[in-house]
Amino acid sequence: MKKTKDFLRTRVEDDLASGKYETIITRFPPEPNGFPHIGHAKSIYINFGIAHDYNGRCNLRMDDTNPTTEDPRYVEALKDAVTWLGYRWDGDVRYTSDYFDRLYDYAVELIGMGKAYIDSVDEETMRLNRGTVTEAGVRSAYAERSIVENLDLFARMKAGEFADGEHVLRARIDMAAANMKMRDPLLYRIRNVAHYRAGDAWHIYPMYDFAHCLSDYIEGVTHSICTLEFENNRDVYDWIIDALGLEPPRPYQYEFARLSINYTIMSKRKLLELVDTHKVSGWDDPRLPTIAGLRRRGYTPEAVRKFCEQIGISKANSTVDVSQLEFAIRDDLNPKVPRVMCVLDPLKVTITNYEGSEEIDAPYYPHDVPKEGSRKLPFSREIYIDRGDFSEHPPQGYYRLTPNQPVRLKHAYIITCDEVIHDASGNITEIKAHYHPDSRSGADTSGIRVKSAIQWVDAIASRPIEVRLYDRLYASEVPQSMDDLNPDSLRVISGALIEPAVIAEKPDVRFQFEREGYFYRDPIDSMDTKPIFNRIVTLKDSWSKKRQTPTQPSKPQPKKEQVDGEVTPMNREEEARFNHYTDSLGLGSEVANTLARDSKLASFFETALGEVVAATERAKITANIVANDVARHIKLSEGAPLLLTPTHVAQLARMVEEATISSKIAKEIFEVMAAQGRDPEQIVAEKGLRQISDPAEIIPIIDAVIAAHPDNLAKYHGGNTRLLGFFVGQVLKATGGKANPKVVNQLVQERLG
Repeated sequence: MKKTKDFLRTRVEDDLASGKYETIITRFPPEPNGFPHIGHAKSIYINFGIAHDYNGRCNLRMDDTNPTTEDPRYVEALKDAVTWLGYRWDGDVRYTSDYFDRLYDYAVELIGMGKAYIDSVDEETMRLNRGTVTEAGVRSAYAERSIVENLDLFARMKAGEFADGEHVLRARIDMAAANMKMRDPLLYRIRNVAHYRAGDAWHIYPMYDFAHCLSDYIEGVTHSICTLEFENNRDVYDWIIDALGLEPPRPYQYEFARLSINYTIMSKRKLLELVDTHKVSGWDDPRLPTIAGLRRRGYTPEAVRKFCEQIGISKANSTVDVSQLEFAIRDDLNPKVPRVMCVLDPLKVTITNYEGSEEIDAPYYPHDVPKEGSRKLPFSREIYIDRGDFSEHPPQGYYRLTPNQPVRLKHAYIITCDEVIHDASGNITEIKAHYHPDSRSGADTSGIRVKSAIQWVDAIASRPIEVRLYDRLYASEVPQSMDDLNPDSLRVISGALIEPAVIAEKPDVRFQFEREGYFYRDPIDSMDTKPIFNRIVTLKDSWSKKRQTPTQPSKPQPKKEQVDGEVTPMNREEEARFNHYTDSLGLGSEVANTLARDSKLASFFETALGEVVAATERAKITANIVANDVARHIKLSEGAPLLLTPTHVAQLARMVEEATISSKIAKEIFEVMAAQGRDPEQIVAEKGLRQISDPAEIIPIIDAVIAAHPDNLAKYHGGNTRLLGFFVGQVLKATGGKANPKVVNQLVQERLG
């Protein structure tokens, strides 16, 4: 038994001590209309946790009373979430639809007692008749129907004789009640839509207030634990059970504060909008707060449970800082994940006085972590270091490799720079250095003092990987719309190199990439031939200094580089570029940071930008292409002249801005352009990749897609509007991704009617 008790556990203990219940039974009752998120994790933690602490049981019940929004895949996602978090429900999964017959009988019983009636007013009239907070409502004239007439209408509603909205079943309570939920609440409504489990058997479906309390009673639930939004519904909950005179023991409802996190949205409607508009890759996008997203990103169930424990259970709504969730995963991973080296931006180093090769035994864990384990680090004359770990003209306070400053290769030797190799454009392509044989880590007798140790990987033994640097999906602390999305929430690095031991480990092992953060191999996209690693979280909270106050908004700050505790600020020239890019061109801080710190990349960008000196969509498109794609090709070229030119990039950005091509097609064109040095407009023309925006071309395709999916069309017209995304996706697929998504979305809505 836990020593510290929240108000819910205090209530449970009182009920057990008084003999009110012999066994505690709770339930987790989600509606299967979306993937569960971190807020559901809190509810799972509370309901299953209380049942566990008091030797009780917890049911998993799908509140599936709205067939227009529910889907079996959401059921599976909910089951997976509970299991992944480490809990097991009592018996089989339960469904409210299992109780449809009993719920119908209860409704008939209320009608027979004169406590429920069929109302036939339209929705607007019903709303007006409810009254206001200061004025009593007016009961519908249809409430005077006889019991016989009400029973007849209710049976005919069930049989499907009426259209949606033509009639509803209402409880007869009190149209003057202070709690407006009690003003004759709806119990049943007509939905002429097939149910994913019950099929076409039903044309009426119970409302939440009616189904929830009775499902709890049927299952023997003792403590019905809900979020505060259902506090006013408690009166209806109690009224229905009391009006039916149900035999004890009966359930009681208790409310706790729902989870709200800054920089995060919890609304399933808004999450679905992100998915349907392809702002994210799906419900399991690692940037989403869904359990599937957190799991794919690399969060552990232990960290999520610890987070839920730390934020506690209260009766007052408040907002939790997302840094608490990030702290929970850092705190969980820090003592148990191996430390390894990954070079995100490789720069070749040739050690001219080293011959042969060797394997260096290196520990996985630092001395202050009570865990053992090591791996072999291949070492030879050619290695790669991170480009940021060398500076030809270092600013003050720079402690890594320079032409005049030696540095230690972590776990290995000290090296000294002898020569810097440049290409025709002045880019650094290689460092020639010599090593000090008597400086091996752990047995150093060289007497050489260095100020830092840097990462490296062997040129031959290292493995190329893709690294996905995830950050917060929203830049605003209180997101309101998609305008608040963080443009730098995902940065993909294709040319990173990892030490070979990482690839040899099991796929589900998490790592700390030293100085970069905690990483996890993507379980969906990663393949043996193309390993992909997701950044779970940075090593430290990088957002604490980004916060803004309403009265004193702050401007983006240049990102500082950190190596073994040392931070390197930008020099004046770099900071001036950064300020221009963020202030004048409106670039995101990450992209601006990348461009500002690399003079060659900045020159390429500014040449491609031409005469554009103000914030425009073209400036952002151009910046993203240069900071990501051009930078990647510069790294991969290893000093060879680039075939693509700033003019080519400018043309490509213009075509994206003008919707001549889609962003997806632009990626394909860029690769051809970079490999062949050709004009992007010629490539588009030859390959027939021009984006289709003419409605005359798109409408026949839409009509063909609609005709090929009559079942989904019927479901859409039946109220399942989320299928809009399905039809849009099918049209885009039919055009090979060449159709303009905005035009397709608009036309599909028009053609569906």
